[in-house]
Amino acid sequence: MVEIQLDGKKVEVPEGSMVMHAAEKAGTMIPHFCYHKKLSIAANCRMCLVDVEKAPKPMPACATPVTQGMIVRTKSDKAIKAQQSVMEFLLINHPLDCPICDQGGECQLQDMAVGYGKGASRYEEEKRVVFHKEVGPLISMEEMSRCIQCTRCVRFGQEIAGQMELGMVNRGEHSEITTFVNGTVDSELSGNMIDICPVGALTSKPFRYSARTWELSRRKSVSPHDSTGANLIVQVKNHKVLRVVPLENEAVNECWIADRDRFSYEALNSDARLTQPMVKQGGQWKNVDWTVALEYVANGLKNIKSQHGAASIGALASATSTSEELFLLGQLVRGLGSQNIDHRLRQSDFRVDAGAVRWLGLPIAELSSVDRALVIGSFLRKDHPLFAQRLRQAARHGAQVMRIGAQAEDWALPVGAEIVAAPSQWLSVLIEVAAAVATAKGVTAPLAVQPGEQAQAIAEALLSGSKGAVLLGQAASAHPQAAELLSIANWIAAQTGASCGFLGDAGNQVGAQLVGALPGQGGLNAAEMLAKPLKAYLLFNTELVLDAANAAQAAKALAAAEMVVAFSPFQANVEFADVILPIAPFTETGGSFVNAEGRVQSFHGVVRPLGETRPGWKVLRVLGNLLGLNAFTQESVEDVRAAAGLNDAAKVSARLSNASSATPQLVAAPAGLQRIANVPLYATDSVVRRAPSLQATADAAAPLLAIGTALAAKLGVQTGAKVRVKQGEGSVVLPVAIDATLAADTVRVSAGCPETAALGAVFGTVSLERA
Repeated sequence: MVEIQLDGKKVEVPEGSMVMHAAEKAGTMIPHFCYHKKLSIAANCRMCLVDVEKAPKPMPACATPVTQGMIVRTKSDKAIKAQQSVMEFLLINHPLDCPICDQGGECQLQDMAVGYGKGASRYEEEKRVVFHKEVGPLISMEEMSRCIQCTRCVRFGQEIAGQMELGMVNRGEHSEITTFVNGTVDSELSGNMIDICPVGALTSKPFRYSARTWELSRRKSVSPHDSTGANLIVQVKNHKVLRVVPLENEAVNECWIADRDRFSYEALNSDARLTQPMVKQGGQWKNVDWTVALEYVANGLKNIKSQHGAASIGALASATSTSEELFLLGQLVRGLGSQNIDHRLRQSDFRVDAGAVRWLGLPIAELSSVDRALVIGSFLRKDHPLFAQRLRQAARHGAQVMRIGAQAEDWALPVGAEIVAAPSQWLSVLIEVAAAVATAKGVTAPLAVQPGEQAQAIAEALLSGSKGAVLLGQAASAHPQAAELLSIANWIAAQTGASCGFLGDAGNQVGAQLVGALPGQGGLNAAEMLAKPLKAYLLFNTELVLDAANAAQAAKALAAAEMVVAFSPFQANVEFADVILPIAPFTETGGSFVNAEGRVQSFHGVVRPLGETRPGWKVLRVLGNLLGLNAFTQESVEDVRAAAGLNDAAKVSARLSNASSATPQLVAAPAGLQRIANVPLYATDSVVRRAPSLQATADAAAPLLAIGTALAAKLGVQTGAKVRVKQGEGSVVLPVAIDATLAADTVRVSAGCPETAALGAVFGTVSLERA
């Protein structure tokens, strides 16, 4: 530790710290623009000049290392005059358009100008003008004349997002921030550039000119879109969500959120919202009141139970639902006498050890400090933008990130040893890694195989690390041999001293397991409920055809049912449902989500429900009462949470387990081409699918058929050619994208999209022919 004197106070900071860090610790505010605690130091705005004793001139606090006994004055005449001079230079070319600037009221330059600017400018020459840039549907760069070249956005792209989409060109007065070759900003974290921009140069295009910052109420919430459980500040005006920004939480999302969390609110105000219960009569949809709709559902379920038995009723729910909603849905189904309930809609292997609740295996914050990470079966960057960002920071500090998957896609971080193999070979290559670990440690391997060169490299890296993690991604958890993959991953982790866990799926996947949104004794899992159609389905917060592991099978099952009840904030499942009940999205209801690390995060509704929309837990409670079921007496969402057992953090933690007793066995690879399916970034749930700005991005483009170069040559096709993909009884025609990083005999066809919904299971064999 080094002790310095700052404005007469003694401050101790670690050796290598800057004066700015000492000021932060002491609670002293030094004006600055380019400095940001999460970014590298640029020292190019010069606003943080301070008076350092024995220094011949003012020094930038952000780039001046502390030394023992240093004396620093931040409010001396020398420091103040230097800061005022810098402010005068910054304002020379800055336009006087604060009244029409979206940053007005939360602009650092505006605030600093009040404290350090002059009452009138001495600069009488013409101000420079920077031409606007078009960089996509999310970020507005219409007023780049406001830019003060702090380069925060440039450094964010390089260091946090992992790709340099913005850069500075020219010099001096002609310097400007621009994209490369008139490109767009397509990073899945791009919206954070808006937050860190200290002026009004980068603003939110969807929010543009919607409201003034002082007109907005700020309320806390939690994102449901992925297993990070990002903390949000939802900004509201006239009971309407107008903007979403991050709520800083170092343990969860730091000060960042993904674009999916930031811009999906548009769907909540869209015309796609359902505001009144609807019942289908004679093939026509009719609006009805809640009493009629709920009595219709209750009577229908009673009739089906009496005619076909309770086992003919099943519930399928999305893990973007709150824990309270999923708990009451389970109570409802079990109260009817059925055990058919599941949230694992995209899985194909449902073997879980008794009592095991799948989770990340370590705190989210520790992803930033691992020195070895093996990621298995994950489209990491798009599946988990914030987890990828943490691993990117770990890699920047020397960590080795390795992977096993069907494609060597760009994760925007350095990847060490990797094995690219068809999905059916993932288990065998993971067993090779285990064998290499066993040989190095002199222990017995789970199966005796000869490891390849890359398997040995992965094993050596894991054994050489002091803090490792073996992480199974969404494709691994949906894999037909998911239990065996977990078993081997656990063995490797135990032998190398690493943690083992799942990156997770939707925002409340851990919570869904904790509250029992799983089939009970003798109950059917999600795949079984669709393989042999039931008489009645309760679809909670899901568009099943887009969310199921086998879209074609889901459509067939729903079409064969006598009654389909959809609980949704949107006009969803209209082709299959008999009743649609409008339930509130996460901004309009209270509840809790449990993120990948097992952290229970509760929240309240930030706006009142739209139209006749009602919170899902209230709808289920009333429906339970109409059905004459017990235990539906809760008066508040807090009562439901207590009944679900989520108030005791210690008990929740005790239930988290990634145990797997599955015995790994090598199986022969299927003949033909194997499908690997990703769920596109903006097709993961019903909310993001209806956010206009997100759907206008490059990540929301129509799905393609990705094939390797050898297969393209065999078919005689080029990029953009149309090819028919056949799987089971279904087929679709897709344009080709040639990807040299795909494993041999593997094709990538996205799931979760209407264009590919006619196909079968996300893991399976397909055939191709030129269209």
